[in-house]
Amino acid sequence: MAIAFNGSCEIYYESFGDPADPTLLLVNGLGSQCINYHEDWCALFVARGLRVVRFDNRDVGLSSKVDVAYTISDMAADALAVLDAIGVERAHVMGLSMGGMIAQAMAIEHPERLLSMTSAMSRTGETGYGESTPEALALLTAPPAVDRESYTAGSIAGLSVWGSPEHADENRWRHTAERAFDRCFHPAGTARQYRAVVGSPPRGERLREVTTPSLVIHGDCDTLIDISGGRRTAELIPGARFEVIEGLGHDYPPQLWDRWVDLVCSFVVSDSQSASS
Repeated sequence: MAIAFNGSCEIYYESFGDPADPTLLLVNGLGSQCINYHEDWCALFVARGLRVVRFDNRDVGLSSKVDVAYTISDMAADALAVLDAIGVERAHVMGLSMGGMIAQAMAIEHPERLLSMTSAMSRTGETGYGESTPEALALLTAPPAVDRESYTAGSIAGLSVWGSPEHADENRWRHTAERAFDRCFHPAGTARQYRAVVGSPPRGERLREVTTPSLVIHGDCDTLIDISGGRRTAELIPGARFEVIEGLGHDYPPQLWDRWVDLVCSFVVSDSQSASS
């Protein structure tokens, strides 16, 4: 089992592709395990010439369960520990939702470690941008599941509200939820991650200082984090590129993987060419 260490915190990670290729580090959202970046999705990035590394944030999956308060910056340090463990000095980093917040913190606090930063379906932490609809917020903050059945039902209920409407697939949602539950069920960790999100200071002003080439992606059907969160992120980061994925909610259905991979890989390639010219 591949483990990185940030002090006493153990971070589980997996790698796909050729270590000689540029690394794309994938950072997960709230309560999400690394398997949410499905192996077939990772393979699409590998086919485009990237080494892909996915990992479990602290408090989920096979990483340490941390019974103390922490911040988004602490989770950014966990991501750096993964880069240290694989011997990569600088990487492309893509984060989804809370993972986008972690990626933003990496670009703010550790720019020397990033080749590029992609913040997807995320926000800056500022009030008034990227807010949830009342229905989505109610489901997000509902009492935690207690067993496999309630966990699966809760996941399906949430995705029915914030998932991509044209690609709704209850069978896929059920399979994904059951796979995640069977790998690790730890609702207390998700609650601590949520407190890290709401307890960390807004990144708005500091994003104005970011020098890392940045891509911001958001779906136009996102009810959990409104698209204004992505627009605001791109407005604040100097030179950031903003891309909308039409029909995307707050999930990543396989039908939209090709579009997503094209956006990220074209950005990474153009950035690499600019850096070498």
